[in-house]
Formats: sequence, C-alpha cells, structure tokens
Amino acid sequence: MAKKKQRQQQVKPAKQVEEGNSLSDQLSSDILAKLKETKQQLVTAEQQKEEERQAQLAFEKKEKEKNKSFEELLDEYGFGGSKF
Repeated sequence: MAKKKQRQQQVKPAKQVEEGNSLSDQLSSDILAKLKETKQQLVTAEQQKEEERQAQLAFEKKEKEKNKSFEELLDEYGFGGSKF
C-alpha cells in the first residue's frame, strides 16, 4: 500500500507542474509584453525630459547673454580700441 501512495503522490505533482508551466508561460508572455510597453514609455518620457532640459539650458544661456553688462562684454570679447 505504501508503494501505491508514493506513486499517486508522484503523479499528481507532475500534472500540476505541467499545467503550471503552460499557465506561467502565458502569464510570462503577457507580463513580458506589459514590461516592454512600460519600458518604452519610460524611455520616451526620459527623452522628453532631456529635450526639455536642453531647451531650458539654451534659453537660460540666451537670457544670460542678453543681460550682460558692458564690462562683461568687454572682458569676453576684448577691447579692440587699437584698430582705429
């Protein structure tokens, strides 16, 4: 009798494993698709943030250049008084 119980116990887990694999494969493909979609969304969001940061830096640089004093402009570009 002990042998019959052991055989029955061995058969049942095997069936559960087979059923579990097919179910896990289906879940994995669904989850994998969702993860890929989420990754693409994150990459897109990151690119958009980087573009916004670059635009902000360009704007700040332009504003800083526009608001420079005469002394700062002379320091940056030099004094060309000897040309005349």
